[in-house]
Amino acid sequence: MPGGGNIDREPAPRFDEGGDATRRTRLANERTSLAWWRTGLAALAVALGAGKIVPGVAGGTTWPFVALGALYSVFGIACFVFGYWRDRAVDAAISRGEYVRAHPSAVLALAVFGIVIAVLSLIAIVLT
Repeated sequence: MPGGGNIDREPAPRFDEGGDATRRTRLANERTSLAWWRTGLAALAVALGAGKIVPGVAGGTTWPFVALGALYSVFGIACFVFGYWRDRAVDAAISRGEYVRAHPSAVLALAVFGIVIAVLSLIAIVLT
């Protein structure tokens, strides 16, 4: 109201630090879950390229690339499974007000599997 009269306003919403932190944590967990999906989809794209496209255009032996495609597919599926499991575990922990670490064996298995596929990819590229 011009002239500075008394204006009825609703009070500003009260800041809920605990609730806001929980919402941010849940959103961070969702972003992490989506990152696992992106990683799995990227692995499946590489699987298609290595297992189908490369053998179709390359001359010579194709079985190493078909095998690599299959391994990348398995890796992509493993990323989907681990991402889903991790999302559920973290969401449940957030609901309880706790923190849950990723199982070290699962993380190690994914890392070793990724390294093995990378080394096999390098060998296939160099030797074929």
